[in-house]
Amino acid sequence: MTNDATITLTVGFIGAGQMATALAKGFLAAGTLSPELIVACDVIPEAGHRFVERTGARLAASNRDVASQANVLFLAVKPQQMLHVLADLRDVIHNEHLIVSIAAGVSLKAMAAGLSHEVRLIRVMPNTPCLVGCGASAFSRGTHVTDDDAALVQRLLSNVGIAVEVPEKLLDAVTGLSGSGPAYVYQIIEAMSDGGVRMGLPRDTATKLAAQTVLGAAQMVLTTGQHPGSLKDAVTSPGGTTIAGLHELERGGLRGVLMNAVEAATKRARELDAS
Repeated sequence: MTNDATITLTVGFIGAGQMATALAKGFLAAGTLSPELIVACDVIPEAGHRFVERTGARLAASNRDVASQANVLFLAVKPQQMLHVLADLRDVIHNEHLIVSIAAGVSLKAMAAGLSHEVRLIRVMPNTPCLVGCGASAFSRGTHVTDDDAALVQRLLSNVGIAVEVPEKLLDAVTGLSGSGPAYVYQIIEAMSDGGVRMGLPRDTATKLAAQTVLGAAQMVLTTGQHPGSLKDAVTSPGGTTIAGLHELERGGLRGVLMNAVEAATKRARELDAS
């Protein structure tokens, strides 16, 4: 989602790693923000310098310095660092800040407790295809977040893919599906490529064809709005090659295995949330 007018806000990143860089580059590419409206800091100096090189944004001296300059703060730190970061920011965060966390497993309740006062908090579950502008993100709003806040976050996240709002209790399921899902798809692509190699295709050709097939099929689902089953049926001729392949997938239990994978990852996310 793009907008010709830039947002009259400054966006800060606490943590300037790959995901932060991907988000910032998405905001810039969409024309939503200009480089001078982005500021970042990272405990690893090299990460901060890479962020600046790739985005043209400003580098702050500390997390507190980022908070003093930005209205919207993206917390892009590792979950185990979150409580320490919140404690450091506690006395510089105020009601004008919108806090957006992309740290997995840290609840809105835990973040609010870490800041010790009423703040506007949004929790996001992105996935790694944000790095190439094809992310699937879900977000949940805290108690004090306004509709305008939620709309702003959705707009920003939509610059690197799609973004949907869900209740926080469903974020673990999002983690199991789209958060972990790229790894499932990579394994599918690898297996399809292996099948092509077994049938005589060169590895690079087989992998390229497998990856593009997955990309194209996914785009068909999103573009047409048709149920995946209907699109599958459109490719499946009576007695043909596709139904023969589908029969083998059914015999191997592919659908059940993928459903089980989402379930297992969701349960693990719940365990991590509870720890």
